[in-house]
Amino acid sequence: MTTVLIAGLVLAWAAIIALVVALLALARQVGVLHMRVAPAGALQTAGGPAVGAKAPTVPARDLDGNAVFVGGPAKGVPLRLLMFVSATCPLCKGLIPAARSFARAERVELMFVVDDSDDAQRAMIAAHGLEGYRFINGPEAGQAFAVGKLPYAVLLDAEGVILSKGLVNSREHLESLVVAHELGIATVQDYIAGLNKAAAA
Repeated sequence: MTTVLIAGLVLAWAAIIALVVALLALARQVGVLHMRVAPAGALQTAGGPAVGAKAPTVPARDLDGNAVFVGGPAKGVPLRLLMFVSATCPLCKGLIPAARSFARAERVELMFVVDDSDDAQRAMIAAHGLEGYRFINGPEAGQAFAVGKLPYAVLLDAEGVILSKGLVNSREHLESLVVAHELGIATVQDYIAGLNKAAAA
């Protein structure tokens, strides 16, 4: 009986040691994959004003009918994020809480640009608690920035220069706009492409 217990104990310890070795090997492989997979970033589309260029100053109306300008210089506002969304876009609805959190964390002024009916916009504002944010209503800004798909974001500096832009559908994509600006590149994809070229040389 004692021999059977000792044999069972030895087998149990051997199994535990084998599992620990397998777990360490798996952790190593995950680390290798993490290093090889490029970070996802906002996808920049063709058309519209380029990164590094002055954004167009677009006359528009806010949700209350007041005349406003989208783009152009804004004194005392280091960074502005234009979020092009729609009340009928499921991705937009899911991204709005992340955009609010991102704007607070990065100290970015957040402005929503929408081309929906007033009732649809007001319902979206009420549903997401967006009463404190500016809403631009109308197609003019979207046309000026050549926005073809939603949700779309444009990061501007105080002088109205486009720092980065692109299609976004996650907090990571929003953060990539700031990262691209800090790295002095148009998109995170450009940075990865440069690393790949350097590695291949």
